[in-house]
Amino acid sequence: MYKITLTVPVYNAEKYLNELFESVKKQTIGFENIQVIMVDDCSTDRSKQMMDEYAAKYENVISISLEQNSGIAGKARNKGISLAQGKYLMFADSDDFLPEDACETLYHAIEEKNADFIISNYINTDEDGTLWEKPIFNLEKYQEFKLSITDYTKSFFILNGSACNKIFRKDFVTSHNIKFLEGVPAEDAYFVTYCFMESSNVYYIPKVTYCYRQRNKASATVSTSVSFSRNRKYFKGINIAYRAIYENFKAHHQIRFYRYTYAKNMSYMLYKFIDSTSLTDEERVEILKEMRWFYELSVTLKVPACQKAQQMIVHKIIDEDYEEAINYCKIVADIRTYLPKEVSEDMSRPDADMYRRISEYDEEY
Repeated sequence: MYKITLTVPVYNAEKYLNELFESVKKQTIGFENIQVIMVDDCSTDRSKQMMDEYAAKYENVISISLEQNSGIAGKARNKGISLAQGKYLMFADSDDFLPEDACETLYHAIEEKNADFIISNYINTDEDGTLWEKPIFNLEKYQEFKLSITDYTKSFFILNGSACNKIFRKDFVTSHNIKFLEGVPAEDAYFVTYCFMESSNVYYIPKVTYCYRQRNKASATVSTSVSFSRNRKYFKGINIAYRAIYENFKAHHQIRFYRYTYAKNMSYMLYKFIDSTSLTDEERVEILKEMRWFYELSVTLKVPACQKAQQMIVHKIIDEDYEEAINYCKIVADIRTYLPKEVSEDMSRPDADMYRRISEYDEEY
């Protein structure tokens, strides 16, 4: 048995794939202790050829292909789980990379804590792999701690939706039959929150174990991945995924915690909609109509939007004044093009004051 199975969904990633693979080979835990499962989603570049070359050279590498392109990583990740021979599961995207001690750090943490899964810090990088100045989670504010479904001051913020800055105990995942959603974006947010609601043994460690590449607009044209393009299909899928996440929280009787998760999701999704350059005005209207239920939750759950501009847009959506909502979106989008990347990134996150306002209504849920 391998110590870790790392699953990598791949789609048109020839420009980045070797950097990821080399970062896995250099892991201090020992490359031979890692099973690497690469799942190609019908790439049209050299990605599959590169994967096959890795698999031919290393017996711990598996290269497989999906029969039909989905543009979404859920099916590939589920395939990795089904083939996993490792005690623990990790996931990486094909255009990102790992620090050399990532696997060793996460492996020792989950072994030491006997946890169901471990969440670590991570850091953004530029297109060329240059690390940003600071990691995502504030090193002074967030030290190692055990997460709790009743903790609304730290746990909800640390529980980000990505599966990539985490390590999961395989038998915990399989015994609860937890799977990624397939065919829609936010498949990992569903998986991670499902794991969290089924577990009482989850820890956060502040060490950076993942490097998340921020792709620029030029490289975005290379890939037609649904998750990356933010097109009509993406928003149709995200609507399905967010409905599934909401229903799963309801089924677990965890709406109080969901309110905080919703605050992050609402802000994140609204800026994805605002920043998208792939939508016509007609498509934008269709999307807002379909997702009106989601924005109505801001009233039902007493969760305000995190900025005044967002509040104005959400109110217009709820009032079904879609044309005016789109006009507001265009104004905000134009302003965001002039902002430094760190400022633009921070705008997508609710601040502490907003979470304090949410907490005032906790007892009602």
